Amino acid sequence: MTRKSDSEHHRLDDAARAGWLYYIAGNTQDEIARKLGVSRQTAQRLVSLAVSEKLIKVRLDHPIGRCIELAGRLCEAFGLTMCEVVPADPSSTSETVGVAEAAAAELERYLVSAHPVIVAMGTGRMLRAVAEQVSPMDCPQHKIVSLVGNIAPDGSASLFDVVSRIGDRVKAAHYPMPLPVIATTVHEKTLLLGQKTLRNVLDLARQADVTFVGVGTVDEGAALLRDGFVRPDEIRSLMRAGAVGEITGWAFDHEGRLIEGLINDRVLSVPLDKPAARKVIGVAMARPRLKSVHGALRGQLINGLITNEIMAELLLQQ
Repeated sequence: MTRKSDSEHHRLDDAARAGWLYYIAGNTQDEIARKLGVSRQTAQRLVSLAVSEKLIKVRLDHPIGRCIELAGRLCEAFGLTMCEVVPADPSSTSETVGVAEAAAAELERYLVSAHPVIVAMGTGRMLRAVAEQVSPMDCPQHKIVSLVGNIAPDGSASLFDVVSRIGDRVKAAHYPMPLPVIATTVHEKTLLLGQKTLRNVLDLARQADVTFVGVGTVDEGAALLRDGFVRPDEIRSLMRAGAVGEITGWAFDHEGRLIEGLINDRVLSVPLDKPAARKVIGVAMARPRLKSVHGALRGQLINGLITNEIMAELLLQQ
C-alpha cells in the first residue's frame, strides 16, 4: 500500500513538473520529454494529468479570454447550443464589424463540408454584411434557401437578398422566395403561399441543418418601417401590443411570445418554431437591439448567438 502511494506521489510530481514546463516555461512536448527523460507520449500524458488533477491553473491573458467567458455564461443562461462573442471597439459606429466576419466564418464551417448541407438564411443589413464576408468557393453539393421574401414594397428586388449573394459566391443551388415580406391581406397571403413552387422552398427551409437570422427592432427606427414594409401606424400598433423585436418579419414580445394578429397574420416568411427545432443562430450586435435579442433568447426563438462583448455583457445584466 505504501509503495503504491509513493508511486502515485512520484507520478504527480512528474505531472506537476511537466505542467510547469509546458504552461509556464513554454516548452514543447518534445522538450519536456527530453528534460524529464521520458517518451513524448509519456510527456503528453503527464501534461494532461497535471490539468485533470488541477495541479496547475491556466489563465488566458488575452482580450479574447473575456469573450470566451461571456460566451460560456450566455450558453448557460439561455441554454444555447453555440455562442460566439467577439471583441468590441467602443469607438466604432459600425453595426456589423467583427460580428459579420465571425458569422461568415461560422457559415463557412458548414459550407466546407463534403456532405450536402441545407442552409437557411434570413435577411437584413447584418446578414448582407455576412454575405459579403463569405469566401468564394465551389459548393454544388449544398443548398441555400431563403426564409423570407426578396421582393421590396415597390416590386423591385430587395437590396438585402442574402440568399442569391451567398449562392453566387459559393456556387451553390439557392432558393429565393419571390414574395413580399408581408402580404396586403390575409386572403392574399393564403393565395401566395398556395403556389406549388413556394412549397418546395418552404419544405427546404424546414429541413435546414443550420439557420442564420438577424434580429430586428420594433420601434420608430425599425428596419421594417424604414424599408417600407409596414406603415407607421402598424409599428405603433405592434408597440402597443408589447412587441419589442422581429425575426424575418415575425413580431414578438420581451418573453419571445409571438404577437397575436396585426402584421403577424400577414407575414409570408417561414414560421418560427418555439422553441427553435433546429440550430437557429441569431446574428446581432447593435445596442438598440438589446430588448429584441433578449426576447428572442428568452423565448428560445434562437438557440445560437453571434454577437460582440458589449451586447453580451448587456444581455447578462438583463
